[in-house]
Amino acid sequence: MKKTFSLLLLLTIVQVFGQASLEGTVRNANNETVPFASVFLKKTQLGTSCDENGSFKITNIPAGNYSIVASAVGYHKAILQIEIKDGLNTVNFVIKANTQLDEVELFGSRKKRAEKLETLTRLPLAPNEQLQSISVLSHKLIDQQNALTISDVTKNVAGVYTFSTYGNVRESMSLRGYRGVPLLKNGVRINSDFRGIGVLTDMAGVDNIQVLKGISAISQGLGGDLGSAGGVINIVTKTPKFYDGGEVSFRTGSFGRVRPTFDFYGPINEKKTLAFRVAGSYDRADSFRAHVNSERFYINPSLAWKPDDKTTIVLEMDYMDDSRTPDQGTINLGTYDVNNILKLDDDKFVGFDTDRANTLNTTYAVRLDRKISDKLTVKAGLFSSDLETYTEAAYIFQGGGRTQLPVLDNTQRYREYYGAGRTDKNSVFQIDLVGKNVQTGSIKHTFQVGVDYRTTDFTNTPFTTTFPDEDLPYVDIIDVTQPINNTLPGTVSVTEGTSTSGSTTKSYGFTIQDKISFNDWADVFLGIRYTSLERTRGNFIGRSLTGAKRDDAVNPLVGFNLKPTKNIIVFGSYASSSNPMTSFYRDINGNELGTERWDQIETGIKSTWLDNALRFNVTAFYTSSKNLNLQALDTNGTFLGYYLKGGEDTRNGVEVELIGRILPNLEIIGGYSYLDARYKDHVSYYYNSSPINTPKHTANFWARYSFENSLEGLSLAAGAYYLGERPHNVWSRNYTHTGVEPGVKPFNLEAYTTVNLQASYKFNQNFSLDVFGNNVFNALGYNAYRTAFVNRIQPASFGTTLRYRF
Repeated sequence: MKKTFSLLLLLTIVQVFGQASLEGTVRNANNETVPFASVFLKKTQLGTSCDENGSFKITNIPAGNYSIVASAVGYHKAILQIEIKDGLNTVNFVIKANTQLDEVELFGSRKKRAEKLETLTRLPLAPNEQLQSISVLSHKLIDQQNALTISDVTKNVAGVYTFSTYGNVRESMSLRGYRGVPLLKNGVRINSDFRGIGVLTDMAGVDNIQVLKGISAISQGLGGDLGSAGGVINIVTKTPKFYDGGEVSFRTGSFGRVRPTFDFYGPINEKKTLAFRVAGSYDRADSFRAHVNSERFYINPSLAWKPDDKTTIVLEMDYMDDSRTPDQGTINLGTYDVNNILKLDDDKFVGFDTDRANTLNTTYAVRLDRKISDKLTVKAGLFSSDLETYTEAAYIFQGGGRTQLPVLDNTQRYREYYGAGRTDKNSVFQIDLVGKNVQTGSIKHTFQVGVDYRTTDFTNTPFTTTFPDEDLPYVDIIDVTQPINNTLPGTVSVTEGTSTSGSTTKSYGFTIQDKISFNDWADVFLGIRYTSLERTRGNFIGRSLTGAKRDDAVNPLVGFNLKPTKNIIVFGSYASSSNPMTSFYRDINGNELGTERWDQIETGIKSTWLDNALRFNVTAFYTSSKNLNLQALDTNGTFLGYYLKGGEDTRNGVEVELIGRILPNLEIIGGYSYLDARYKDHVSYYYNSSPINTPKHTANFWARYSFENSLEGLSLAAGAYYLGERPHNVWSRNYTHTGVEPGVKPFNLEAYTTVNLQASYKFNQNFSLDVFGNNVFNALGYNAYRTAFVNRIQPASFGTTLRYRF
């Protein structure tokens, strides 16, 4: 027994002390350590992650020959063959940067500002250094989530939600309780409608999407929209690269979707002073709704020139031709205060087979960057957008209100036919002198001094419809519980009218912003903007104008950043915005009602973690409106020629956001928004009632895990999005609008939660395959614009995307 015990003890000692360990560092080509790099032994379960100093240690390794791998996001893998001997072994890696990975995180590069962020903020600062609350979503996130729409992407930002799709022909987004925030592309408005009715865009050419929350009058001019106090969403297109690369992909899935895309870029000449990029897509799809389909062609070419090491000139164009079937959706069978939305059978469509909405949008940009010195740069840009839309479609309504027609039974609707056209031209020229860390004594300044010139010119073209019965202003009456005829009678015709409406404005702006750094932990922001706006044409929805009208406005911005630690910033700010175009609105006695104005106080914490791989922000805000005015309308909806003092409303809330990488192979996005939006001293709306389509709660979560070792190449992802209940219309005492019943509280649209799942496999550095499902539990939800459009969210759908990168 003693001999046996001694032998077992000896074997145990040999086994324990025969184990080896391995330590070392991972560095890049500049001899800088690479924090949190992954190191593992192939064909084993042994591995670890480097610490913040790029050092690693793996223990309990059986002696033998191994292939050891070091990897990190933004770098090529390095593989070494090594013989592990008993005791301590040492190995050091040098990994090369993968220059094709510009956006290494969900929010973009850790070390660089997002592409074209200065066109939105006008200051050369990273998002967490800016005074405003800014969220950036990179093309890496867009690709990983296989996002197709603005809503698909921006649901990753706390507090952003869809206001309406107006029959799935536009995307109108809301933020902080303000409907229809302005949508920009490369810093210029696409649609200048003051209601922010939105536009369509294609993700194939998008580099990143930037969401600037709250009042942005300093950088973006005046707040002339219903949603401009809520913020702006800037869609940034892809730009040329001075190295070769590209990607082609093919997507297919539910409802007959077919979507090939391409993206090619690289230098044109040997000196690499000229570079190009061209991205594009073709997209065709049906719908869960019968008779509904869409088709789109999109292309995004660009050219960059570096005549010397201090100058860069970029030329860009963006072209989209979209044709789709408008889908008014379904109806509410209940009264104004009861939610009884009919889940219309998928094989029923309330329109006609010939219904069509066409969108043609072209944007152009010319940008110049010229370094004067290491700390001073001149930035200039000319941006323009040309939007044309035309729609011919059916429209159903119940009667009553403005229509002067008898109210039909719950399941019946009048069906009319209409045509509508619009041209919308917007342009911005801006030039800025930008300074970064300019020293005056012991104080540093990061500043911007700039001027801009903005123009908008839109025209709505009316059309007249000839109906089968000249005495009746509709085509027919349908019953949604019975079969619906989708053939447009040949006796219906549409002719173009002559009484166009629209608006032409031009504005000049002068802006100064300065971030004053007194030391390493305290910054003060000061900013002021002067704007002079001239309106030379305007007869849109009763906002008539004779001759020219010029108005001026001054908007300040003041705030602070405090940095108790290197990675945490505590901020606070005050900003205001105004709409001088409203200064000439008069009441029934001819008295001017005053300029509409918004005031905002914002505070919170911005923080970065894990070597800038993870960002966590908390923001609280308070916004109040002054002098909001409403048109005085007759009971049939006719504008009476004067305005009513609308009163005040407030928006208070808290937003929490988390985005980035919490482990080398685990990416995560989380967000929550609480919003308290209420009308206060208001002439038409009930006290403390909520604005249309304003939820108190929204939340989002998404996570993606990439496997290693034997499952290397496989990634799994899951996400959820919650939109709380919200009123489908306004609670009015006397104000009439589409579907509004004065004195009756509107019903709430029900809350819903959608869940998306995804599996991806990367075969090698070039090929990858995604398989995904959206709304996999088939949640039922609706977005609505009053009672005019009640559109069901897309039910469960599935698809796959094959990508080839080179």
